[in-house]
Amino acid sequence: MKKFINDPADLTKELLEGFAIAHRDIVTVTPDKIVCRAQPKPANKVALVTLGGAGHEPALSGFVGEGALDFSVVGDIFAAPGPPKVLEALRMAKRDAGTLFIVLNHAGDVMSADMAADMADKEGITYRKLLTHEDIAPGADTPAEDKRGLVGCIPLYKIAGAAAEAGKSLDEVYAIASRFNDNMATLAVAMRTATHPANGQTIFELAEDEMEIGMGQHGEAGTGPSKILTADQTAELMCSRLVAAVKAKAGDRLLLIINGAGATTLMEMYIVLRGCKKYLDTQGIEIAAAHCGEWLTVQEMAGFQMCVAKMDDELLKYYQAPCQTPALTVR
Repeated sequence: MKKFINDPADLTKELLEGFAIAHRDIVTVTPDKIVCRAQPKPANKVALVTLGGAGHEPALSGFVGEGALDFSVVGDIFAAPGPPKVLEALRMAKRDAGTLFIVLNHAGDVMSADMAADMADKEGITYRKLLTHEDIAPGADTPAEDKRGLVGCIPLYKIAGAAAEAGKSLDEVYAIASRFNDNMATLAVAMRTATHPANGQTIFELAEDEMEIGMGQHGEAGTGPSKILTADQTAELMCSRLVAAVKAKAGDRLLLIINGAGATTLMEMYIVLRGCKKYLDTQGIEIAAAHCGEWLTVQEMAGFQMCVAKMDDELLKYYQAPCQTPALTVR
């Protein structure tokens, strides 16, 4: 393992200190590793809270700011934060307008979120919890509780955050975010493993001539290894499955995201994006908005996550609304 680190025990603390220095005009970081907006949102608007382990930068805390998240609770590398920290964030967010509590479907995150939610209920904190679960690797018809939450959380933060900034009620923000959540799907592919930066252990193994579609963001098993395909072959294979999962048809408009896993070049991602456009054109499906780059990474894993979502006028309006966060600014 070759990484510029100090004591592995201090990884999360030190990366958050650097993050706060770099983005001090947008965020602050509490001693409990809660990332907050530097300029708090008015209390008459719905707050957004999320949680997750470090090591996936810029996610998740890179999306705290105006027009997106209000609070991100950070756990150690690839580990969920404890329930007391999550409860503290819900307390910080407490307001009459309420809080949208967004949780990615990973066992540790869900357990911490559920325990914190139980405590928040006893304290009379108003919130609605939304679980993202768009990974179709287990199959598009797999029960939601068995699907992982992947990069689709990022556009969801953006859409829900814009609705909250517009003054929508908690029920309205929840409904808008849920509509997006129910109409998105993600699939990942990996070609090379990452190492855990605290202990140097490899997350999984693939032969030099292999890739695996469906790989989770922590190296969880996918659909099994296969020989490496070309960019166009990979794009069509993945995009066709995603289109079927969201039941997109000719005339529909999609948000398309190619999210680099950490060691895939932008050159490769653009070529894959081009391949997706070629396939979607054959289906009569429009790309209404696209993003190509790194939003949620896994250290030096080589691969990417492809996410599609069916969009309507309202969802597009909120996705394209202004925001200012460390990892995404829209004017």
